[in-house]
Amino acid sequence: MLVILSGVAGAGKDTVKKEVIKRMENVESIPSITDRPMRTGDIPGETYIFVDNAEFKKMIENNELYEFDIHHNHYYGVPRKILNDKIKAGKTVIKDVDVNGTENLVKILKEDMKVVTIFLRVPKEELRRRLENRIDKPDEKEIELRLGRFEFEESKIRNYDYVIDNLDQEETIKKIMEIIEKK
Repeated sequence: MLVILSGVAGAGKDTVKKEVIKRMENVESIPSITDRPMRTGDIPGETYIFVDNAEFKKMIENNELYEFDIHHNHYYGVPRKILNDKIKAGKTVIKDVDVNGTENLVKILKEDMKVVTIFLRVPKEELRRRLENRIDKPDEKEIELRLGRFEFEESKIRNYDYVIDNLDQEETIKKIMEIIEKK
């Protein structure tokens, strides 16, 4: 099964995902592939698979990605082989994907595997606070870019199986674990 977590940048997707993986057997994640530069705390092959722009475009040409998108001026994509290998091994894969990628993945994969979609909501003011306090300290221009997508991403909520207000991290983790256990 593939569990997709979406929400605006700063909604807590990565933190929640890591905690669910720690607490549940047989739940794993896969890294996205990106052409963005590494940031403090990134672990190549774990947080992302880092490639240059030319290599990313070659992967698109070779149909090595289930889907890809340009997000905050960089390419991000879901690697076909890695996801298939995990699912074939019987793993539940939990993956953070933006709203466009979620739509594409559901269309592409719904016949081949169980896909569950979860949107994590956070009020815009809380989102700004979280972005301002991130370890990687985005500048004001980056914060505004991310906040600029807020209404667009919120408008896609109706496409999700579940919507969780992520104001209490522990409660959010419990809800997601319950969803996975039920499926």
